[in-house]
Amino acid sequence: MIVVSDTTPLRYLIELDAVHLLETLFSRVIIPQEVANELQGANTPQTVKDWMRACPTWLEIRTVEAGSYIPVIEIHAGEREAIALALELAADGILIDDKDARVEAQRAGLTVIPTLAILELAARHNLIDLPAVMMRLRQTSFHLSQKLYDEVIERDRLRKQKP
Repeated sequence: MIVVSDTTPLRYLIELDAVHLLETLFSRVIIPQEVANELQGANTPQTVKDWMRACPTWLEIRTVEAGSYIPVIEIHAGEREAIALALELAADGILIDDKDARVEAQRAGLTVIPTLAILELAARHNLIDLPAVMMRLRQTSFHLSQKLYDEVIERDRLRKQKP
């Protein structure tokens, strides 16, 4: 399975020390150059910058042809390039969180996989303790409402109860 990632999922999985899940769950993870740049920006946590400097071999960085994709709604450069690259590669999915960017990716016909879906998928494969990881996620700057947090925890609880 080939996925293209935007900045946010990578950033928070790195912060959670769970970025290795991407290599385990997906056969190829590709990011556009703009996302690589954003992951090394001035406001990026040092742990993320350090990880990017020692970028693992399973993460592939690609250049996107300028103007290859024109979004209908206004989104950031990294999101625009991620969508463009996912379309160019006919990727199986795009890892993206921003609401407008998710809408734009879905409008373009892409399968959207947000950070929480990655964590839930990892939990279904018994790769993580989802409640513990969710608690750590809440300690970051990741935008997560109490309602959404509760829904994820409840789905995990129900999943564990199934025979």
